[in-house]
This record gives sequence, structure tokens and C-alpha cells, in this order.
Amino acid sequence: MPAESNERIFELDVVDTQAGGDVSRIVLGGVDALPGNSVREKQLFLERHADGLRRLLLSEPYGDPAMSVNLVVPPHDPRAQAGYIIMEAMGYPMYSGSNTICTATAVLLSGRVTMEEGEQQLILESPAGLAHISARNQAGKVLSITTQGEPAYVAQRHLTANVPGYGPVTYDVVWSGGFYAMVNATALGYTLQREEEPALIAFADAFVRKVRPEFVAVHPQLGDVGPLPFLHFMGPVSTTPDGGMRSPSATYVHPGVICRSPTGTGTSARLALMAERGEIGEGQWLDTVSPRGSVFRGTVLGAAKVGEHRALHSHITGQAWTLAHLKMVVDLDDPLVDDQGLHLILNQPRRR
Repeated sequence: MPAESNERIFELDVVDTQAGGDVSRIVLGGVDALPGNSVREKQLFLERHADGLRRLLLSEPYGDPAMSVNLVVPPHDPRAQAGYIIMEAMGYPMYSGSNTICTATAVLLSGRVTMEEGEQQLILESPAGLAHISARNQAGKVLSITTQGEPAYVAQRHLTANVPGYGPVTYDVVWSGGFYAMVNATALGYTLQREEEPALIAFADAFVRKVRPEFVAVHPQLGDVGPLPFLHFMGPVSTTPDGGMRSPSATYVHPGVICRSPTGTGTSARLALMAERGEIGEGQWLDTVSPRGSVFRGTVLGAAKVGEHRALHSHITGQAWTLAHLKMVVDLDDPLVDDQGLHLILNQPRRR
């Protein structure tokens, strides 16, 4: 019998990680160099011509829409050690705190960036720009990642949406790597416990579907970054014995996902809004707590500018854990494989 052809069977080198309960699938190998003169341009190529990679790794039987995917690519900014493109059910976020924590951990543990004992500084290039990272390493383990992405700013205040089934809802819009609608959970009757997740999803889905057609917000430097992708539920703020603040929080990613972690960009958006209201200042921190009980710490660093907007530098601290090292097989003849553009980017035909 003739030998089986392997020309349409490929392999991806993948590390599955989690931070705060949110699973990030890090693709370290198996994808060709993407065209583009920045990570942002590479992201746009992937989005327009090879979205099959995102669809493949976030859909059954390969994955789940609640996961994220991060493709590690060469950086273009000479200050960065690696670049990464973030993929989620909603599309291609420009920046993500939990994904940055996971990607930084994976590139260190894999040797893509040489790990140093103790405190280590590194820079990753996201589509939104540079993420400045401090890793705390001990005996070959990454104990924590602190990441500072692009500054967050309050784009619009005191908006109202008449959400079908819920009535008028007041919200603010903040940019922190993506545009967030920020809503008061207590005013809506939520305490942000795990058992409320179905109700949170139902409300957020109705809200985003109502707001998206009327939502107009363009980033002054990045331009059109797509439709509104996120909603952040804000719980009440309490003080902690160590002088910080703490708040239950929940981030919704459209369509249909409540994040297991409190999310880094959700936390930095919250800090920017609190600073705008005079509720937090430089050097102060907020621990956001997800409905699953996981915690990220956001610390205010200082003022910034994004275009004409007053903005806020902050950093987010969390820890990522390795779940699996995978050699993932992709057969383009499999009817369950969404092969949209995959033949353009996969580079490792499996050998017999």
C-alpha cells in the first residue's frame, strides 16, 4: 500500500498554563514567521488571513472558548525579548494581564528567555506595546509576575443604557488594553459569588448586545480596536489590615464567558476609574477578588497621558502555573478542524 501522506499533518508545541484560574495556551513552536513590522501588524495578519488558529485552539475538540491562546512571536522593538499575540473567544485583545503573566512564565520556564535566580526584569511586546515585567524566581520556579502594560484611561463617564429585561444601567468606559464597560455590581443586586455566574453572564450578554451598536470609542494611538469586548462588575471596596484595599470583581468577555481570574486589565481599568474619582492614589493598591476566589493585586504607579486623555500607570501582580506540555497534532483533513488560513502559517509537517 502507498505510504500515508503527511503533508497536511502538522504539530504545534504548546504549554498550557493558568493564572487565577484562567487557562492560557502558549504556542511556542509550529507556526511560521508572520509578516509585519510590529507585533500589532502580525496580529492583524493573523486576524485577517489565518483566524483558523484561534478558532482551532479555542473550540472543541482542541480547546474551550473560556480559554485564551498566546502565540509567541519574535519582537520588533529592540528592547523586548519576545512578542506575543493574544487570542480569545471575543477575538484579538491588544493586551491582557493574566495572559501576560502566563506568557512571561512560559517563556522563562521554556528557556525562550534565560531564567535568572531572584528578581528578573524582562520586556514583552504585545500588540498594544511593551509590557515591562518583573519576575520573582526561585530554584527554577516563577513565584510571581508583576506586569506593567500600556496606561489605562477613562474614555467616557456617566453613560446610560436601557438594557432589555433590566432597565436603565449606568456605566463608565475605560481603556486598559481593551475597552471596558464598568458597572456597579451592588446597584444591580449582585454580590459576585460563584453561584451568580449564570446570572452575570445573562446580564452582561444583554448589556453588550444593547451597547455595541451605539458604542463608538477609538483609541487615540491604536485607532479602531473593534467592538466593545469586556464588561467589569465592581463590588464594594474595603480596607485591609496591611493598608491596602480589596474588592470583589468579575470580568465578562463577550460572548458568554465570566473569567475565573479577576483579570489584569479589569483590575487596571478599575484603578484608573478609582483614581479619576479620587478614591486611590500613587503607591496604593487594590486586591481584586474573582467569583472563584482568586486574587490579583493592582498597584497605582502614577499619572500618564494617552492622546488628550489623563491616564494612569499601574502594575498587576499574580502567579501562573504550568498545566501541561503538549505536542498538538493538527490534521487539515480532519472535518472538525477549522482550517481557515492554517496552511499559510503552520510549518512543521509531522514525519513518519
